[in-house]
Parts: sequence; structure tokens; C-alpha cells
Amino acid sequence: MTRILFFVFCFSFLAACAGASPIPAPSGILSLPTETVLLPTSTASPIPTQAASLTPDPRLPPERWQEWPVVSERVSPRTLEIYRRGLELGNNPQAFSKIGDGGSSTVWFLTHYDLGLAYYNLGAYSDLQSVIEDFAGSFGRTSLAAGRGFNTTIILDPAYADKQQCDAGESPLDCELRRQRPSFAFFSLGTNQVWVPEIFETELRIIVECLMERGVVPILSTKADNREGDHRINQIIANLAYEYDLPLWNFWLAVQPLPNHGLQADLEHLTWAGPYFDDPVRMQAAWPWRNLTALQAIDAVYRGVTEQP
Repeated sequence: MTRILFFVFCFSFLAACAGASPIPAPSGILSLPTETVLLPTSTASPIPTQAASLTPDPRLPPERWQEWPVVSERVSPRTLEIYRRGLELGNNPQAFSKIGDGGSSTVWFLTHYDLGLAYYNLGAYSDLQSVIEDFAGSFGRTSLAAGRGFNTTIILDPAYADKQQCDAGESPLDCELRRQRPSFAFFSLGTNQVWVPEIFETELRIIVECLMERGVVPILSTKADNREGDHRINQIIANLAYEYDLPLWNFWLAVQPLPNHGLQADLEHLTWAGPYFDDPVRMQAAWPWRNLTALQAIDAVYRGVTEQP
């Protein structure tokens, strides 16, 4: 009976949303227009530069998600369809939202890109300055669908919505999408739900379908930790990215070459350093790579959908 009530609860959220209208280093890392992204190891293998485009599906099956690139240049027809639907609905093509837990709501996730050049250094990745300018205002914005301790259940529950900014009955997700009208959304969750994968999978599907219905391209992210011991949360994320043919930012892969795989002693939180990508010492920590690869992810998807005829 409890399980039945849970699924009724979950699908009620979906209906409401729809109604709102070493390791060795990986070889498949994103190539920038003039630079090749290298992970912080001497054995990293660059790949040739290629323009983002709609291409036949070259993906490995989701069971091999650990081999998926950190950021792919491929833009699927589904991604383009979602983006164009969002434009028809009035979404801002140069806005994104952050959906997630404390790692997404902290001031050191992307915020510095809105603070000016004194607060970051792109180093060899200077070509990314254009996407920083394109999405000015989104990097430092406080999301209504991200917060410390947030999980999929909280994001879908109106009881946790900001009473000052959200309408009665709105979930944090609904509220964020209404107020920001983004065309893209980073989704980074899972660490807080490693012991309830069934709930995570069901509610992640609800969130993904809600975003697609609203014309918001979900950029799903794998997590760096493996608190559950068998990577089941990342597997769920990869399964849904594959099923819906959505962008996957494989952050797990990005931190594998780092000391302790970019994790602090608790094997959960990321090692910290500021976003100065020209500093080899800082680049041995996970947070610079999180900020860099997130920027690469939004750049790749944005170029992919806007460069189509």
C-alpha cells in the first residue's frame, strides 16, 4: 500500500508539471574550437577538433557510461527539438538554471563568471569567454530549485518552495522555471539519495519530463562520489540520459585522474581551489574542473542547438 501511495504521489507531480505547459586518462574529452581539453595528467589523449552538429547516434550503451566523454560535441535531434519548443514557449535562449543540492547552490559553483575577470582565469580555455558573455546573469543567480540537502523529493514538493517568490502550490522546480524561463538546466543530484535509488529514479524521470515539456534542455550530470559502492546512482542518470537522448556531463570521469579522484577524506565532498585554470597546482583539485567542465557543457550544447540551420 505504501509503494502504491508513493507512485500516486510522484505521478501527481508529473501531471501538475505537464499541465504547466590512474586510471588511464579518457580519450573522448570535449574538443574546443581551438583548444583540446586535457585532463590533469600527462597521459591524457586529445581528440581532433570537430564542430558541434546533429549526427547519427555514436553513443556507447549506458552500461558503459564510465567511458562516455566528459562533454560530448554531439547534439541529438531530441535536444534540438526541446530547445526549439522552449523558444516557442518564450524561454530565454541565453539563460540556464541550476537544479540540485548544496553543490549546485554554493557560491563557488559558476558564480565567479558573473563577478568579472578578476575572479577567474580561463588560461588555455579563453575561447569559453564568449559563452560566459552569452549567459551573463545565470552564473551567479540563486536558483529556487537548488539548496543544501535538496533531493528529487524536495525539488518536487511545494512545501519547500520559497514562500516569498513562489505561488501557492508551486514546487521549487515549477517556481524556478516560471521565474527564470531558462532554455537549459544543469541537473546535479544523487549523493543525498544513494540509499533510495528507486525513489531517485522515479522522481528524476518526473523532473526530466517536466523540463522537456517546458522546453528546457536538461544537462544531466554524474556525481564524483560512489557512496553507494556500486555507482547505481550514476547508472540511473546515464540510463535516463540515454533513453531520452539528452546531454550528459560526465563529471565523474573528469575527476578520475585527480588525487583521491577529487574527493576529500570523507569521500563525498570535492577538493577545493579557486577557478584559475592557468595554475597547475589549483588544477589538482576538483572544483576548478567542476567549474571548467560545466562551462564546457553549456558551451557545447548551446553551440550545438544554435548552429543548426
